[in-house]
This record gives sequence, structure tokens and C-alpha cells, in this order.
Amino acid sequence: MTVSKSLADRLRSGETLFTAWSSIPDALTVEAVARTAFDAVTLDMQHGGHDEESVLRGIPAILWTGKPAIVRIPVGRFDMASRALDFGAEAVIAPMINTIGDARAFADAMKYPPAGGRSWGPTFANPRRGGVAGQAYLESANRATMAFAMIETREAFAIVDDILGVDGIDGVFVGPSDFSIAWTGGKALDPRHAGMLEEGIAPIGARARAAGKAAAIYAVDPAQCGRFAQLGFNLVAIMNEMAYMAAGAKSMVDAARQSVDEAAR
Repeated sequence: MTVSKSLADRLRSGETLFTAWSSIPDALTVEAVARTAFDAVTLDMQHGGHDEESVLRGIPAILWTGKPAIVRIPVGRFDMASRALDFGAEAVIAPMINTIGDARAFADAMKYPPAGGRSWGPTFANPRRGGVAGQAYLESANRATMAFAMIETREAFAIVDDILGVDGIDGVFVGPSDFSIAWTGGKALDPRHAGMLEEGIAPIGARARAAGKAAAIYAVDPAQCGRFAQLGFNLVAIMNEMAYMAAGAKSMVDAARQSVDEAAR
């Protein structure tokens, strides 16, 4: 199924989108997650269980619902960035982009010449994206596919403007958990850290907006999303499918117990 409007176009137009986060490497589970209310689905290869095989088979399960697929690659696996795009992903998140060299290598894998050095071979992407012709894909791919560099260390924060300035980097993605460890010098894991939010995360959102690029972030609590939106983050990942199942099961069991209690009165 062809997605009518690209993730890139929606984000550039100012929409706020929410992506599911998939860690379970099973296409049926990915399909079930894609059929929920989320706007997109991210397949996590870094800390989740996804590998090349599950990404290859999971992406069509997402595209079939008319939603974009995003892939977070493992640290330094820029070759997988190109493969994720060839499989039909619209965006790739690269963790631990701590230097300009990291950013340039990532962008090079994501973009065709002259912006980068991506090798031609969208064997699966073309038919999965609705059979778009090769030349049309070549002409549109650099703009339609998005490279998100993760900002999660003090080193990356110090050069965030330079990272945003790299041609081929379309946005930044903040990982608050890792960032909190770096922010506190390894003393705390606190993705809600107030000082980090105001002194670290807020400036990242502002700098991305100033550069005309996208800002994305992972939220450990949906209640954070309003504040993130105020700070310019218009792509927000919310927890993962295990949290979705736990929350849904609790809601249903609580309702069932309430019903039983009411019937017994």
C-alpha cells in the first residue's frame, strides 16, 4: 500500500506525529502495532530484538497499514541505514552520533549523490512504495527519506549546531535516558531530569527549528508530549509494545474487576 503523504512532508508541514516503538522481532506483532492509533512505527535494532531479517519482513507489515516505517540502527551500522532504506523505510535513526565524522558518515549512507554516497539498489523499496519508477525514486529519495542523528551525550550536545549543519542530516533525535546519564556524569538514570530538560533538551529543539530541521524525541510518559511539542519536537516515540500490552491489559482487567464488583452489589 502506498503512503499518500511522506513522513518528511508531514513533519516539514508542522504536524506532530507519534511513532510506536517496536522491540519484538516478529512481523505479526509489528503488524498489530501498526494497526493501532500511532502515526508510524519504529523498529529498534539497537536495544530491541530487531535484526536485518525482521526489519526486512516487518517493514511491509507497517506499509500495508498506510503508515511510514522508521528504523533505529545499531551504533555505527551505517551500512544498515542504506539497507533499511532499500527495504522501504522512510527514516533512519542513528544512535551515538558524537562527532562531525559520525554525522557525515551517516548522511553519506543515507543520501544519493551529490549529497552522499548511497549505493543504488532499492529492490524492495520500489515495489513496497507502490511501484515507483527507478528514476522517480532517485529524484525524490534524498528529500523523502530522513536521517535522524541521535543526541544523547555531552559531546554531541556541544556540537549540535554543527551536526545539524551537515548536509544530509534531516533532524536530530533525543534519547533522554542516555542523555540523562551523560548529563549527570553517570550519576543518574532520569529521563525526566528537570535540569536536562530546560538546559539541554529545550536548546536542542530550538536549534533544530532554527536550522530548519526536524526534532524528534523518545517519551517515557505520554504526559511529557505536550511540553516536548512546545519545545519544537514534532516526532515523538512513546514507550514500546510491551508497555502498550501492559497498559491495555491493566485497563481491561481493571474494567472487568469493576464490573464483577458492581454485579455483586
